[in-house]
Amino acid sequence: MKELGQVHFYNIGVSYKKADAEMRGKFSVSKENQAALLNAAKERGIKSIFIISTCNRTEIFGFANRPCLLIELLCDFSEGTVKEFNAICNINKDQEAISHLFRIGTGLESQILGDYEIVGQLRQSFKLAKQLKTTDAYIERLVNSVLQASKRVKNDTKLSSGTTSVSYAAVQYIIKNLPDYNSKNILVFGLGKMGKHTCKNLAEYTQNKQVSLINRTEEKTDAFVKEHASIRKSVIENLTEEVANADVIIVSTGADKPTITKKHIVNKKETLILDLSMPENVAKDVLEVKGVSLVNVDELSKITDETLAVRQQEIPFAKEIIETHKAEFNSWLNHRRFTPAIAALKESLEVIKKDEINFQKKKIINFDENQAEILTSRFIQKITTQFVKHLKDEETSVSESIEVIQKVFQS
Repeated sequence: MKELGQVHFYNIGVSYKKADAEMRGKFSVSKENQAALLNAAKERGIKSIFIISTCNRTEIFGFANRPCLLIELLCDFSEGTVKEFNAICNINKDQEAISHLFRIGTGLESQILGDYEIVGQLRQSFKLAKQLKTTDAYIERLVNSVLQASKRVKNDTKLSSGTTSVSYAAVQYIIKNLPDYNSKNILVFGLGKMGKHTCKNLAEYTQNKQVSLINRTEEKTDAFVKEHASIRKSVIENLTEEVANADVIIVSTGADKPTITKKHIVNKKETLILDLSMPENVAKDVLEVKGVSLVNVDELSKITDETLAVRQQEIPFAKEIIETHKAEFNSWLNHRRFTPAIAALKESLEVIKKDEINFQKKKIINFDENQAEILTSRFIQKITTQFVKHLKDEETSVSESIEVIQKVFQS
């Protein structure tokens, strides 16, 4: 049988750094497909894996003997191809993959530096993987370490100070580009996290009282407008009518296909459409209608203000926190990695000790069994300590070490 190679912890993915919004949309994985991907991974022998898919990135973290196994999974459950992936991908292995997750979870890799929404998305991704039983002690410990580091970065630095996120940027774009924005009719379509944050930012940073909200699940809309009296509820059946009435349309529906297309634009007037979704939920054909302007996530993320200048100065402090938590994780990892080899060695030495003491008891008159027990136990402790040093000093495979122990002591 051909040797498949050693299993490693890999990260494969695409992000805003190399892929534009359209290409990221191809590799975006819906909630349903995330669950299907994780179940397929189990069927293919990948037992420990989770996936994050946001407007800025799609990332898979998991154990495999080759990264192409994870890449194939991503392409099977998204619209992207392997060829497209290879042109825009990032692939990280072992310590690089660990570092990458720490950077993602603390906001250092966010398109808007310090954007804290990624933390909730990471929690949800891990929760789904745990429900589907595709996590192990390694991933659970790693994600918890990342979340602890993220909490410290949030509380002990100014990396996430101020309000800077895609939903905030959308509202700031309206304020900066529409002089009479408070009198405009604004339609928010979609009430996921992004939609909720957009509505809250509209209430906080504008005095506009002409905001309408549509969501496919009416119960969510009812509950939200009860808490936000300035927002008017509408229904999906009135979408075309609401679009025709709107001067500004903010789309955050999180669907797999466009939810706003040219056919929805019946009134030819000046209309600003902000698409906060990934994949993009506004079809490009809306630009064929005179007066329509379309802005996507990438354009919104270019908006900067003095808040980001403050955040830039906090990066070194965030990195220090990351290094502390990463060192703690690696210490746990090393201990866990060496444990089977140490246990195998101790077990072999204990068998030899027991046999030798039994032999000497029969051979030597007045043999001091207690003293022999103390002495041999100290020998075993010293030998195993030296073996631990060997494993740490030399990049020796644990499986190979166990195999050597079995050959030497059990022959």
